[in-house]
Amino acid sequence: MNVPMKTVKNKRIKIITGNHAAAHAFRQAKVGVVAAYPITPQSPVVEKISEFVEKGKLNAKFVMVESEHSAAAVCCAASATGSRVGTATSSHGLELMYELLPWAAGNRLPIVINLATRALGAPWSVWTDHQDFITIRDVGWIQMFCEDNQEIYDTNIQAFKIAEDPRVFIPAIVAYDGYILSHTLMPMKLENQKDIDEFLPPLKHHINLSDISQVKGIDPVTTPHVIKRAEGTAPGYYEYRYALQKALENSIEIIINVHDEYAEKFGRAYGNGLFKTFKTKDADMIIFAMGSVASQARVAIKKLREKGLKIGLLSLKLFRPFPAKYLREYFKDFKNIIVFDRDIGYGFEGVLSYELKAALYGLKNSPFIKGFIVGLGGRDVTNEHIINGVYKGLEASKKGEITHDTEFLGLKLEELDFLKQEDNKNG
Repeated sequence: MNVPMKTVKNKRIKIITGNHAAAHAFRQAKVGVVAAYPITPQSPVVEKISEFVEKGKLNAKFVMVESEHSAAAVCCAASATGSRVGTATSSHGLELMYELLPWAAGNRLPIVINLATRALGAPWSVWTDHQDFITIRDVGWIQMFCEDNQEIYDTNIQAFKIAEDPRVFIPAIVAYDGYILSHTLMPMKLENQKDIDEFLPPLKHHINLSDISQVKGIDPVTTPHVIKRAEGTAPGYYEYRYALQKALENSIEIIINVHDEYAEKFGRAYGNGLFKTFKTKDADMIIFAMGSVASQARVAIKKLREKGLKIGLLSLKLFRPFPAKYLREYFKDFKNIIVFDRDIGYGFEGVLSYELKAALYGLKNSPFIKGFIVGLGGRDVTNEHIINGVYKGLEASKKGEITHDTEFLGLKLEELDFLKQEDNKNG
């Protein structure tokens, strides 16, 4: 359900869901090809885009496919012909795309995918956590996370400009929490099309197979080594991987620049484009989180400050490439960091927790880091969980307890009869 638009100082105000915010961003980015396959909770993204196409508000080829794997294949093929391309998915839909994700990154196709995050089975859950987003961290895509519907819209526009930069040409994921944002109505601004066009120029693709004036190939089978040919030297597989890694590393500066350019033009900024902070100026301890967990932490921090704790928040926006250099600089003077992961690196600990530990390794007087797992499968993340975690983290810091054990907050083991039975067997 949408509320009628109002015009305020040449800006359009709507109260819409996060999914529709993503769809409007695609419309105003003038995406040329959209591949569509439904999966809860992202389906309204492509449904709304289909409505735009049907009503003539978006001149795009809307391709309905039989699976998410096919949706990714269509995106890759369409991008290689020089079109601006995107789609949306969730959970197992993203997992079904997995085979094509490194293919898109390796061929440097600037596709944008919106991910309404949802827990992975088994057991089945349609509710949010960040496990689907986390599992694709090694396929070579830029990965960004949003906290509200305006940020979804703004980040999508920026994502196309970042991905299509000639120094980058890397696909991007724009993620947001399923249901918490995908289906929640919020007021937001839609910018004038003329201003969006000025910010986001037409795509000038580095491949563009639709141009038949010269023979081109894409994704050749390569040897591991550099190949010498009469017409020139072709890089081997190893060189392709090196180029992708360096492009990802170098994209951080471009991400910052695009964010700053957008902020200057439209008046909305999200920290430095890599992460956002809240009440950190006088803080001596920091909560490190992402998405919905970071949003809840803002409320909990106000309560913790009433109790006398000098605590702030760093909300991670850019997950890949991981902004290690900037995090090292930011965290170098803090004593304690409490990490809340809405995911888990099975067999180890929360992924944000261990990635941050790796990033800060070797800092002089490095902060104490304690991680907790919260909200898997859509379990509510409450102020109580965050406050409890902060006090547990401070206690561990005082004792110097450095561990990689996983500690789940909000877990109700008393409801698991089979675990009780196992406990009884084991005494």
